[in-house]
Amino acid sequence: MSGKPKLYYFDGRGKMESIRWLLAAAGVEFEEEFLETREQYDKLLQGGSLLFQQVPMVEIDGMKMVQTRAILSYIAAKYNLYGKDLKDRAWIDMYVGGTEDLMGFILMFPFLSAEDKEKQRAFIVQKATSRYFPVYEKVLKDHGQDFLVGNNFSWADVHLLEAILMVEEKKSDVLSGFPQLQAFKARISSIPTIKKFLEPGSQRKPVPDDKYVETVRRVLRMYYDIKAN
Repeated sequence: MSGKPKLYYFDGRGKMESIRWLLAAAGVEFEEEFLETREQYDKLLQGGSLLFQQVPMVEIDGMKMVQTRAILSYIAAKYNLYGKDLKDRAWIDMYVGGTEDLMGFILMFPFLSAEDKEKQRAFIVQKATSRYFPVYEKVLKDHGQDFLVGNNFSWADVHLLEAILMVEEKKSDVLSGFPQLQAFKARISSIPTIKKFLEPGSQRKPVPDDKYVETVRRVLRMYYDIKAN
């Protein structure tokens, strides 16, 4: 494939949203094909496009890539957002792993019952403020640099900003005790490519609604309820 990367997923956040974020941060334009019916999904399966029978799937550089982490790693390396050496990559991987864990608690949120959502909201905020945000706050304070790794903008910075904004949707003042992260948020949000992605009309997806949940359940034939942590 040549030209713009093409993303195959639902018209919503899910696991594809971090891929959208990273491409946007790199200033890369991309196209999307939204899955709305089971027939679309079956066509991808039958055509052999989904290596492990699941999405996200991204067509890029002649490949049909699956597995979110593999896709993100490839994009980060391709567009110089993966550090200058092996040690930088190790730190980026660790920081991304942390934010990925935190975001995992949020990805399931739209599929919970109303009662479980309230429990999960409290759980998300508790984990963010006690386990994850203190780590990034200390990193930024200790090295006194603008970015998490090597004083260069990287995938780790993009992922952390995405995670911060997701948690703020659950509790708007969640950064009140984290001055370094407040400054980080403002700094990264002002990077031109990020600023553009945060503006209305971009390919950034809104908070998942009932229509998104119903579409995912129908296409993937999810006949079970997800429980809170």
